[in-house]
Amino acid sequence: MLKQLEPATFSWGDLVTKEGIISSLNHALELEHGAFVQYLSHAEIIDGIDAEPIIARLKEIAGDEKNHQDKFRTLIGALGGVPSMKIAETHPAKNLKEVLEVNLKDEKVAVDTYRRILEELKREKGQGYYDHLLEHEIRHVLMEEQEHITELELLLEISGSSY
Repeated sequence: MLKQLEPATFSWGDLVTKEGIISSLNHALELEHGAFVQYLSHAEIIDGIDAEPIIARLKEIAGDEKNHQDKFRTLIGALGGVPSMKIAETHPAKNLKEVLEVNLKDEKVAVDTYRRILEELKREKGQGYYDHLLEHEIRHVLMEEQEHITELELLLEISGSSY
């Protein structure tokens, strides 16, 4: 995942309004746009005798990020919003170790972002914009991002360092 993008209209304090929820979902969508591009680009620079399974896994994770984009777009549309076409900042890498480190850092940013959204949604319960489907979908994306962290740590030989 990618560096948190803070659009001028985005404010965590405004999340409990309908517009705030849409803004936070667009922020998440922008992170996923960047992650998708980054994973696919990074897959193309991997080489060596063990490259094929790593390339395949990076492309598979890119597919997960695309599915996350689709979920966020659907949620934004269901709330009457317009999905963002912006992309969060991406990070280049020159070798396998850098690819894994950069993506691990960005996955952690995404997890922190989605946890914060869930915390804000819990505070919103009973005030009109809370939705069980919204919470469920974000929680599902969060769990997949945590799986990506676990796998990247395994490849970096630092398993469990985030927990």
